[in-house]
Amino acid sequence: MIPIRYVPGRHTGMIGRWNDGQFLGSVAAAFPQRHALTGDRSCDAHWYTVLHTFDDAGHHIGSRIRRTGGDDDRRTATGFGRDRLARWLGALPGLRFGDIAIRPFYIEFDDVLFGLICEFEGDEHAELYPDLLGFYEPWDGSYET
Repeated sequence: MIPIRYVPGRHTGMIGRWNDGQFLGSVAAAFPQRHALTGDRSCDAHWYTVLHTFDDAGHHIGSRIRRTGGDDDRRTATGFGRDRLARWLGALPGLRFGDIAIRPFYIEFDDVLFGLICEFEGDEHAELYPDLLGFYEPWDGSYET
């Protein structure tokens, strides 16, 4: 399991536990995988509201993902995304923010990769997509962007 530290007001400010396990929420920009392969990130960025849920043992239960808009109107897309995430979180019974520990998982939505992927070439680490948060030894829940 990969520990993730709760840091209010930062990239991991929407994580914690609820009655049925753990959750990880975010509003993130992402590019379709075909753009990541070519390195062309000059256009087609989309913003997404994301809520992943996990059981107490860190296994992925499910994900809610919705596109909120394009990068051409970032302020509206992120504002709408934060409002949507607040509603989704408000519907989780027993919600409490705090540290979590989850297992690697991935899903694709809208030709975008979402998940926690372990990388074993070079520096062993786990990467949260599409947020691009890297977790490394000593595996204390801290991350790099």
